Amino acid sequence: MEHDLLGDRAVPADAYFGVHTLRATENFPITGIPISRYPDLITALACVKQAAAEANRELALLDADKADAIVGACQDIRAGRLHGQFVVDVIQGGAGTSTNMNANEVIANAALERLGRARGEYMYLHPLEDVNMSQSTNDVYPTAVKLALFCLARGLGDAMTGLAEAFSAKAEEFADVIKMGRTQLQDAVPMTLGQEFGSYAVTIREDVERLAEAMALITEINLGGTAIGTGLTAHPRYAQLACARLREIAGIPVTTAADLVEATQDVGSFVLFSGVLKRVAIKLSKICNDLRLLSSGPRTGLSEIGLPPAQAGSSIMPGKVNPVIPEVVNQVAFEVIGYDVTVSMAAEAGQLQLNAFEPVIAHSLFESVTRLTAACGALTDRCVTGITADAEHLRRTVEYSIGVVTALNPHIGYTAATSIAAEALATGRSIPSLVVGRELLTEAELADILSPENLVRPGGAPVPPQGQPCSTG
Repeated sequence: MEHDLLGDRAVPADAYFGVHTLRATENFPITGIPISRYPDLITALACVKQAAAEANRELALLDADKADAIVGACQDIRAGRLHGQFVVDVIQGGAGTSTNMNANEVIANAALERLGRARGEYMYLHPLEDVNMSQSTNDVYPTAVKLALFCLARGLGDAMTGLAEAFSAKAEEFADVIKMGRTQLQDAVPMTLGQEFGSYAVTIREDVERLAEAMALITEINLGGTAIGTGLTAHPRYAQLACARLREIAGIPVTTAADLVEATQDVGSFVLFSGVLKRVAIKLSKICNDLRLLSSGPRTGLSEIGLPPAQAGSSIMPGKVNPVIPEVVNQVAFEVIGYDVTVSMAAEAGQLQLNAFEPVIAHSLFESVTRLTAACGALTDRCVTGITADAEHLRRTVEYSIGVVTALNPHIGYTAATSIAAEALATGRSIPSLVVGRELLTEAELADILSPENLVRPGGAPVPPQGQPCSTG
């Protein structure tokens, strides 16, 4: 039997949680997803509680035996034990109080066992008096969320880097494969398939940098601010001491915010972090749109590249294979964009000295990072590394494209080039044959201008010296 503000309740005898956690499981049957879904969050909570206990022990506020028992329990949780005891729903009222209380109770009961006491004998070590000493949900919860996000984001950064490397490898493989570039789905000017894939590598690496910047922002914490940032009930030295201990325990370069009142109510770093995730999602989705379009076919589409077949594509059409890996990444992107809207609304809804909606912010960010990490891995391993190119088909499209006429502008002039393009389009003849037929350029001159290295190098064909005509034709 345990007692709280609302009265007595029977807690399962084999549970490490207590009455507060029990009530939370009854009050918030929302998603069916317990906070243990995110092991990094549980580990982060244990890191925060351990740092607090060590700081309170150093300040002579917490008995050494109690502190040692709490630290030992936290180390057990950090090692992966007792995670199944973190049972409250990820979305909960109370600004994360249920999560904090779940941690306090599990750690207290595990520590009691270390002291040779029975679970629930809180007169010897109390979840609130001892485990939660000098703390509030309002500084513990956001600090733990930031630690967990930092750890998850490292995995996302690694996955994105791996994807960028895969695109870079394909860029090198396709460096000499010439093709037509397109703008607004119309023929534009020639390029290489290597340039196209290289651009994907660059855009992903840009977002690895943006992610690192967002990670740096979430290392600022409000631990020690307690309820609203004033530090009420905490020792004057506690905030800095607890932060120093947390840096050592978690291995993350956390720093104490300059203004704890502002830091307790502000969720701007979460908004920015979510925005970076949305940016990653949008770019990944655009790349996957390209891959699906470039591989469309196999007979009536662009058919410029081949994606590795992953599974049969239809229950009715024999032999059909679909671009299922890019498709699933698209869907992940849609979901992440939706989570960003949730984060934005929850951040805007904060009032006065606290944002009560941090649980849904945390859930949204954790899901986004987890999904994007998995999506990048799947796209790398099951799609990009196996992409092939039809080099001969791509070269033929360049030779018969109207777009190559753009390369002739500096040599025959815009008016003549326009006339050549119109005739080619009307007759189906190639640009080179028409140019030679009109004696605008010799075959040798044309071959040089339209050579792959001249067509795709930065800056295009050289500009003639000022005052000289583009051609004698």
